[in-house]
Amino acid sequence: MKWLVLLALVVFSECIVKIPLMKVKTMRNTLSEKNMLNNFLREHAYRLSQISSRGSNITIPLLRNIMEMVYVGNITIGTPPQKFQVLFDTGSSDLWVHSVFCTSRLCSSHILFRHLESSTYRPTNKTFSIEYNSGRTKGVVARDTVRIGDLVSTDQQFGLSMEQSGFEEIPFDGILGLSYPNMSFMGGIPIFDNLKNRGAISEPVFAFYLSKSKPEGSVVMFGGVDKSYYQGTLNWVPLIEKGKWCIHMDRISMNRRVIACNGGCEAIVDTGSSLMLGPRRLISNILRLIGAMPRGSEHYVPCSVVNTLPSIDFTINGINYPLPAQAYAMEDSDGECYITFEENPLSTSTETWILGDVFLRLYFSVFDRGNDRIGLAQAV
Repeated sequence: MKWLVLLALVVFSECIVKIPLMKVKTMRNTLSEKNMLNNFLREHAYRLSQISSRGSNITIPLLRNIMEMVYVGNITIGTPPQKFQVLFDTGSSDLWVHSVFCTSRLCSSHILFRHLESSTYRPTNKTFSIEYNSGRTKGVVARDTVRIGDLVSTDQQFGLSMEQSGFEEIPFDGILGLSYPNMSFMGGIPIFDNLKNRGAISEPVFAFYLSKSKPEGSVVMFGGVDKSYYQGTLNWVPLIEKGKWCIHMDRISMNRRVIACNGGCEAIVDTGSSLMLGPRRLISNILRLIGAMPRGSEHYVPCSVVNTLPSIDFTINGINYPLPAQAYAMEDSDGECYITFEENPLSTSTETWILGDVFLRLYFSVFDRGNDRIGLAQAV
């Protein structure tokens, strides 16, 4: 009996497909080294994307805070496979990559999909246009075989970027969205749903482990959960509504005093966002409480005081998730510490926070499509 149980565990673990994620050098470091950061921040302030498709306008956080740490992983498209480094994003639903159709100068710094070299490529008559306050991209929708590790989605719809502006030095070749189908502006079936519907994954879940310090070691896993990446138990939180990775948060506090989310608010768990984002008034209050001083569009504290700053506690479903100062005050390449709380420019009728990679580096996250819930646990 013990042998059968052990065999079952081995078989189950083999059903989990793990994709290594790499923390890449960021625009912040690159521009800081060239003494260009402040000029860039003034000219290209952080904004949420405005996405438009035929007959609809959908505003979602798609390309966010690319000047911070970003985690990218490899996928392939086409036959024979062409490799791309993409951002796995729970805030959007579509896959797109740069292509040889691109006429922008910026495309020369990215890996381009070469459609003529793929025997399984199939064009469509659909186009897409993604508009941003600081830039834009548009192109055509195509179909081809997409592979995420051992997972294969044949005849998968994806976008080929043809033209773009405003996205200097983006450190990835495209985005793979992992949100619900209703968030898709291309109108097709997202890749995770195709894999789920075709029985390619053992469970309709995926999970993220983001390394705190090392460039390597981060993982996105599909089809199950590897318990070696977290300690304690997973705390499950139901989604506010099916269709978006958004949960109810009880409060945000500092030194046992509520400083935001008084009476409850919404929190979007977003692997595509580097920072912690909230309403302007509440963000300003947090920056004031920790003594952060503005410099351009950023806020800084002396690195010498970081160890004396208080933790900021996020209470979700009755459980506290502390965010210590060592996590939210990050040292840049010039040896200065900037605060990773910023204004969320998306105006909503309710108080909404975005829990980005600053939070997710501390807490292992599981996205359960089968039960419309998110699991959180202390990352190892």
